[in-house]
Amino acid sequence: MQWKRFAPWLLPVIPAVGIKIFSFFPDAVEKYYSNGLYPFLARLLRFVFGWIPFSAGDIFYAIIFIYLLISIIRFFKKVFQQRLHRQYLFYASGRLLTLFLWIYVVFNFLWGLNYDRPGIAQQMHLESKPYSTDELKTLMSAIVFRINALDSASRSFREALHRKGWLFAESADAYRKYAAYDDAFYYRTPSVKPSLFSYLGNYFGIGGYYNPFTGEAQVNTTIPVFTQPFTTCHEIGHQLGYAKEEEANFAGFLTAKTSSNPAFRYSVYVDLYLYAGSELYVRDSTAFIPYRESLKPTVRQDLRELKTFYKKYENPFEPVIRRLYGDYLRANRQPQGMNSYDEVVGLAVAYYNKFGREAF
Repeated sequence: MQWKRFAPWLLPVIPAVGIKIFSFFPDAVEKYYSNGLYPFLARLLRFVFGWIPFSAGDIFYAIIFIYLLISIIRFFKKVFQQRLHRQYLFYASGRLLTLFLWIYVVFNFLWGLNYDRPGIAQQMHLESKPYSTDELKTLMSAIVFRINALDSASRSFREALHRKGWLFAESADAYRKYAAYDDAFYYRTPSVKPSLFSYLGNYFGIGGYYNPFTGEAQVNTTIPVFTQPFTTCHEIGHQLGYAKEEEANFAGFLTAKTSSNPAFRYSVYVDLYLYAGSELYVRDSTAFIPYRESLKPTVRQDLRELKTFYKKYENPFEPVIRRLYGDYLRANRQPQGMNSYDEVVGLAVAYYNKFGREAF
């Protein structure tokens, strides 16, 4: 019968529609997915792929890229040979649509539904609201104080940060320590690996990423070493179901600042300084200057090193990649796009207001 020809194409429509409808109920997503099914799926993926000494997800992405490249070449070959016809285009379009639908289903089933949970602010009972410039200045004062206090002690661990096994183990330990205060951050079956595409990632401004299909967290291990502890904690945050970038940033903040290792605490406050400092500079560039000048010379040297590093890899493709990723974020309930990372400042202000300077 004619309908049987369309059955394989229509098969993913039902779960795709079901997932979309379910995503409209954040509280249900939180209860039944983020705190129900997802932790089991995530741990299972880390158990299956975690023992592999390299990133299986990166190999998977490489295979997909090669397959797509070959498919595109074949398509244009048919175009030049004038072998395209209506039946072929109809069949190819149906297969492509089916593929995208299955990717949507699998992506959301394995991780993507976490974008639709209420959020970490609700989980921690933080009052997330627009913050004033005075509140931002108060936050900056606390950040600068922490950075300067940690600067000397953190440098004795710089060499150890080059040992990636140690870096990843310390990151997992930071989560274990914070889980004593909030068991939602309990990190079982760790799986963090160096990215196989680290150098390529430099050209696209990528410090790390999470693979939802294998459950692995990948870290770009060529970026300045003092930034890597926070990047690692950020990616582990994604593994625990904090899908939105500002929430993964905040999970990284909470855990890295709890670490007994001063290199981790220094890393997170430097990163938070960049976000908060950028926001203050936009609001009042004159008010930002005293905070920058209050940093120790060695800290300012680190910031110059970071700026020089990324400037070295500037290229015409990076803005395109950032724009595409920004569109992806906007499609997943992050209307600020790439600026979503910066929204961690609002969460940090809310945390500071609730728990005070000592807890910060």
